[in-house]
Amino acid sequence: MPSPFEYALLRVVPRVERGEFVNAGVVLYCQEKRFLKAAIDLDPGRLRALAPRLDPEAVRAHLEAAHRVCAGGPGAGPIGLLPPVQRFGWLVAPRSTIVQPGPVHTGLVEDPQEALDHLLKTMVSPPE
Repeated sequence: MPSPFEYALLRVVPRVERGEFVNAGVVLYCQEKRFLKAAIDLDPGRLRALAPRLDPEAVRAHLEAAHRVCAGGPGAGPIGLLPPVQRFGWLVAPRSTIVQPGPVHTGLVEDPQEALDHLLKTMVSPPE
């Protein structure tokens, strides 16, 4: 039986004042399936097109923090000790930093991991 889920894309916004961004990841939360996970795919070429001087590895380190927050525990700092629903809320809260969440979207899912993989492929990764 399908379960409701929520997701948001993670965007890299090199110059907030310009409003340009590159989708670089996705966070998916499904309470019924006890699933909170992030998937990252930062395309250095796309990033370079918007911000030639921005270090992709520094950006990747910020994106990878989403993995730690999703996994929870002390390795993710104080946020990692919160329940999954609150960690998801923290991850998708509006920010004015280089890595920003997009709007939260909802849907129904049988397999959250499959949905996460599909979202990464269709919404984040460069076309094949």
